[in-house]
Amino acid sequence: MNRDLRFLVLSDPHLFANPSGSLRGINTLNSLRRVIGDVTAHKLAFDAVICTGDIVNDEPEGYTHFARELAALDKPVYCIPGNHDDPARLRRALAAPPFQVGGHVDMGAWRIVLLDSCLPGAARGHLSDSELQALDAALSGNDRYAMICVHHHPVSMGSRWLDAVGIDNAEALFEVLDAHAQVRAIAWGHVHQCFDARRRGVRLLATPSTSAQFLPQAEHFAIDARAPAYRSLTLHEDGTLDTQVTWVDEADPARLPAQFA
Repeated sequence: MNRDLRFLVLSDPHLFANPSGSLRGINTLNSLRRVIGDVTAHKLAFDAVICTGDIVNDEPEGYTHFARELAALDKPVYCIPGNHDDPARLRRALAAPPFQVGGHVDMGAWRIVLLDSCLPGAARGHLSDSELQALDAALSGNDRYAMICVHHHPVSMGSRWLDAVGIDNAEALFEVLDAHAQVRAIAWGHVHQCFDARRRGVRLLATPSTSAQFLPQAEHFAIDARAPAYRSLTLHEDGTLDTQVTWVDEADPARLPAQFA
């Protein structure tokens, strides 16, 4: 039976093997826990979790922490790799329910397609021919509305340094998407900031990190003082969607990176 679908969207936890590991002054595991605690405290209702990559920060042992913290939510968790992940080890670590890495999932009136944009050894993203073919196949012969999830950004973020590490063949992605009228949204991570725009009626959404954020529209790399965050997303059965980003404890100076405390 069709109904509205509610998702908790997380991105870029950057977990380490050591639970005390920190990135840019933030203990990333504690920050993820703080985000999950905020979701729980506010009794946010959701049907599943989507994580748009960079689950670990180049240390695959960190997947153990992610699996433990997210399994406790007792919801399906759909994941894609980011440039700091090891895609093969990610798939092995999260091979059993409630986790799914890549592929697609059908829920109600919607199909969620999970793309791998990782390019080994590079910070930028790239969609291989096989990944684009799989995307086209997932969107063909199917009348469900579609949301595409990918780690790297396919459009300009207005930031010179960041735009150099987006999807380097985004035009090929849009060539596939433009051929399928049921596509309603593209969601990504990687950019550590909020973004919400439209392209040809398709919603374009970036979710901030559960740890440190990047300064929007910066010419050179810069850290933002904004708090860890998550996105709540509702996909309606008529193909529309509603979404909101929540910044956790933004008024609390104790959660700021060291350089902002």
